[in-house]
Amino acid sequence: MKKILVGALTLVSLAMPWQASAEEDAMTSAEALLHQMDQATRQLSYEVSYILIKKNSIEPLRYRHAVEDGETFAHLVYLSGPPREVIQRGKEVSYFEPGLDPFTIDSNRMVAPLPPIMRTNVAELAQFYDFIPMGRSREAGTACDVVRIAPKDGARYSYLLWMDTRSHLVLRADLLDRDGEPLEQYRAVSFVVNDKVADILESLKSVKLPEVVQLPPQPQVDLSWQVDWLPLGFESISHNRHRLMLTERPVESQMYTDGLFSFSIYVSAADGFSVREQLVRQGRRTLHSQLLKDKEITVVGDIPPATARRVAESVSFQGVSQP
Repeated sequence: MKKILVGALTLVSLAMPWQASAEEDAMTSAEALLHQMDQATRQLSYEVSYILIKKNSIEPLRYRHAVEDGETFAHLVYLSGPPREVIQRGKEVSYFEPGLDPFTIDSNRMVAPLPPIMRTNVAELAQFYDFIPMGRSREAGTACDVVRIAPKDGARYSYLLWMDTRSHLVLRADLLDRDGEPLEQYRAVSFVVNDKVADILESLKSVKLPEVVQLPPQPQVDLSWQVDWLPLGFESISHNRHRLMLTERPVESQMYTDGLFSFSIYVSAADGFSVREQLVRQGRRTLHSQLLKDKEITVVGDIPPATARRVAESVSFQGVSQP
């Protein structure tokens, strides 16, 4: 009996390193897939037609992308409703929206309904998210590798991605809440990877686009408040002081991002329209507002309600103690 027990313990001890190695290889494999996806998204010539599914809407779009002489050319078209499109030519992005004069800004990325994972730094995300391989499945008529991107601290949403096994392009991206329920989905209907897409986008070189809008420099002001708690990896990328357009009420704001999600904090003096506490959630977007003595604190962004509340409660003021 003693010999059997010793033998069993020996087998277990030998198996443990193999199990740990297998888990490490799986994580490495998932991260490697994401790096391949990132490279394919930035370098290939391709066209993807997909639908963006939200709780109360379905929006069809088509996205074309190519790189020529080191410059990115891309074209996003909304396929239903009033004509809308976004054009990227190198480091200039032009927007054509109904009811607005077309304009161009200096930027190397579109502000448009594309899967956010397509425009992130995978190596930086690895510090705050776990990359979990979920096997293989099928999407848009082709075999896909499935990977889940889950936050290490549980304070934000997660993504489930389907990537074409050949091209490594994202063909589906499900944004999931903390209970695993989908908040929105990007689902490819058809796609093609072909150098002819670059020939189609070559016409963008000769298209007359709106002049680049010269944005006034934003002065960096010292804010009268600070945030004592943020989810892992979130950093401030901008802050300013301005007046609201309708009420002329002065407000201070600060924007934070972890590279995948973002939110903003707005602080202003309370007035007769301020409510003690308010929580509104619509899809991925949360708005949480509360009063702290004579200040109104509002958190708006792509974070869960519980996280927005905790961020708002951590705001402190110089010379003001929290209740």
